[in-house]
Order: sequence, then C-alpha cells, then structure tokens
Amino acid sequence: MDMSFLGTALGAVVGLILALTGAGGGILAVPLLVFGLHLTMVQAAPIGLVAVGMAALLGALLGLREGIVRYRAALLIGCAGMLMAPLGLWLAQRLPNRPLLFAFALVLAYASWRIHKQAQRALAPTDEQAPQDVLPCVVNPQEGRLLWTLPCARALAGTGLMSGLLSGMLGVGGGFVIVPALTRYTDLATRSILATSLAVIALVSVGGVAAAAASGAIVWPLAWPFTVGAVGGLMTGKLIAKRLAGPRLQQGFAVVGACVSVLLVARSLGLLLP
Repeated sequence: MDMSFLGTALGAVVGLILALTGAGGGILAVPLLVFGLHLTMVQAAPIGLVAVGMAALLGALLGLREGIVRYRAALLIGCAGMLMAPLGLWLAQRLPNRPLLFAFALVLAYASWRIHKQAQRALAPTDEQAPQDVLPCVVNPQEGRLLWTLPCARALAGTGLMSGLLSGMLGVGGGFVIVPALTRYTDLATRSILATSLAVIALVSVGGVAAAAASGAIVWPLAWPFTVGAVGGLMTGKLIAKRLAGPRLQQGFAVVGACVSVLLVARSLGLLLP
C-alpha cells in the first residue's frame, strides 16, 4: 500500500478520536505510526506531534468561535509546556528506541486507566466531588471567568510542564494529562475543558515541532499526509461528536489503549517483531 495513502488513513483515525474524546487522539498517533508505518519512536514522535498539533489548532479555533475556550488558562498551561517540550525532545534523541517504547507503553496504560475511571464516574455519579470552594480554580459566577489565585496558577503551570515534557519526549499532545487536570482543578463545563485542552495541545505542540524541525528530526514526506488525514478526521468527528461522544466511547478507547500498550511492551522487549 502507498505510504502516503496509509499515512493519511492513519491520521484520519487520530483526528476522529481527538474530536470524540478530546484526550485520546494524540497518544494513539505514535503507536499507529510505529505499527502502521514501521517507524522508530524518534521518527514517529515528531510526526505525531505535527499532526496532533494541527488538528488541535483547528479544534481550538472552532472552540474560540463558540466562546468556550478559556484562553488565559490555555496560554499559561501552553507556555509552560512550550518551555519543557525541547527538553523532552533532547531526552528522546539520546535514549535507545526500546526504552522509549516501554516508557510510552506505560504512559499509554496510565492514560487509558485514567480515561476509564473518568468515564466510570460520569456513568455513576457520586457525592465524592470536592466542594467548589476547595478547588484551586473556580469560575466567578458574576463575570463567567476563572478567579486567578496562586494555587490556581501553580496547578495549571505544573500541568503544562508535565504536558510539555511528555510532548517533546514521546510525541503526545498531552490531552490525557490536561483534561483530567482541568477536571480535577477547575469547575469548568466538560465542553469548555475539551476545547481548552485542544488549545493547550496546539500551543505545546509548537515547542516540540519547532525543536524537532530545527534538528532535522521530522520526516516531512510522511508528516504531511498524516497531518492532512488528522485534520480531516477531526472535522468529520466534530460533525458526529454530539451523537457518539460520551462515557461509553471513552471506555472503548480505554480498552483499545490498554491493548496497544501491551503490544508496545512486547515490541520493546523484542517479543514482537516489526
């Protein structure tokens, strides 16, 4: 099969998942490139970051048009992430492929577990939610904006630093870190959390992509078809998200992610040949 066509098809899968979950598309981009196009982690990570960043940018612009992106929070998280992304890329270029694969598998397994738990809470709501006044970041009901405090800024900046490190090192957008963090630290509505997460992913990706491009680590003939597919998949996903998105879909993604993490562990240990 033609590599460009296959890359476009795989990118469409990433964009579709990104639109439906807000957190899962980026972390599946690298495994799809590793298994689908037989790339190493160092080759796959920047390509995944380019595609996820472009798709997230489009999603964030649509969210801005709807007025549901918390752009101040996105800027703080995104700028912190941009600072850490080059460090992550530097580490990735100095680590062997198998340890990187194993690390990615652990991150994917953790993300799948978190998404599954989040879906479980949505399906069976309890009274365990923390009271609004103990959350670091709450919305002022009069102004409709977040009340900025030192604990709020610290929580969001820490989220950005972790997202940026993983972004540069493993080529993930960081949505699986950002969405749970915004859910935990803020009282934002779900649609606003997902749209803000896409804005952060777009910003964080800039740092990783710029560093990767400067070092010549991006295989552009494969990156462009994959990116085009991801953008197309996200647009399609936006059209059907209201009918398909939800906790059950998140649970399905979590199962797929867990299975992929097992395959990555097998590849990293040499039990699964390319």
